Amino acid sequence: MHLLIASATGFEIAPLEEWLQANSHRINNFSYRLGHAQIDLLITGVGIPLSAYSFGRLFAKQSYDLAIQAGIAGALDRNLEIGEVVQVTSESFGDLGVEEADGSFTSAISMGLIDANQPPFVKGLLPSPTGTGTPSFLKSVTGTTVMKVHGQEESITAFRNRTDAQVESMEGASFAYACLLEQQPFLQIRAISNYVEKRNRDAWDIPLAIGNLNQVLMDMVQILAATGRAGG
Repeated sequence: MHLLIASATGFEIAPLEEWLQANSHRINNFSYRLGHAQIDLLITGVGIPLSAYSFGRLFAKQSYDLAIQAGIAGALDRNLEIGEVVQVTSESFGDLGVEEADGSFTSAISMGLIDANQPPFVKGLLPSPTGTGTPSFLKSVTGTTVMKVHGQEESITAFRNRTDAQVESMEGASFAYACLLEQQPFLQIRAISNYVEKRNRDAWDIPLAIGNLNQVLMDMVQILAATGRAGG
């Protein structure tokens, strides 16, 4: 099988890459062979524009049996634990729209600029496909993608009031949008590094999140390499 693992930054999947270098055959700088699988790594860059270009360019010339986006995320849902690894099962563009004169926000979908059911959207969301081999122990959550991570109390409160998303990232919806349009099987896996609250980097635990994320990735790669299939 041909597997893609993509991340916004190299450090988010650095432990996985080090593990592949030690335990698989290196094809080139970004591709490895392990068992029945070829694993390609992609670093897209941070944010919607960079990731959208990276995925669009790649999927125009290459398809995969499974594409995995992996990275850290902030939790809007306080029931999620710092360091917990989750699967994002639906995505949205959280701040694509306009700020009104009174400071409120109106989304591009609410304005009618994008139809809520214009493919690949379903009721304004970007749903992940089912049956793509998701580990059963991963909790499923809803995600939203933003141009800026939230760190100010008033803007966080306003954002919470208009979204049901449980986690936020800066690339997830770009990935889901590209995969759905290209009919590319995909998973988005995130580890919680922080809560979405008044900005306080001292309360974040990026090392824990990255460690847990990469352990899940290594476990998944070993299973996929052994079975040679993504479904089921």
